[in-house]
Amino acid sequence: MIKVIMGLQGHGKTKQIIELANAAVKDDANTVVCIERGNKLTYDISHRVRLVDVSNFPITSYERLKAFICGLYSGNFDISDIFIDSLYKVAKSDSVEEAEDFLAWIEEFGKENNINFVTTISADEKTATDNIKKFF
Repeated sequence: MIKVIMGLQGHGKTKQIIELANAAVKDDANTVVCIERGNKLTYDISHRVRLVDVSNFPITSYERLKAFICGLYSGNFDISDIFIDSLYKVAKSDSVEEAEDFLAWIEEFGKENNINFVTTISADEKTATDNIKKFF
């Protein structure tokens, strides 16, 4: 499953991702990862969620983010959920076309490896393309 939470800054996207991540980790069988740029979620996310600040890694594109996710998964095949807070910031790109390709990739990767993905995008929902809207 893949879910996109989209809205302008201040519309509660991060709050939603925090609630979803904390709910996912309540099942002891789940291994949950939350990817963000910076460390603003440190005190809001359960200590059982693996919180990853990508500003410590050279992620500067969607291709590098894909490689990073593959690396996370290769190190732990038990990952059940991956949350990405603020996709454009994490990938350092606000290209809609690249975001669409990335979402299609995580949809396929998630199906193949039984991983649920949730990501937030800071942009007006009205500007979302059909390829992004299908994940709302």
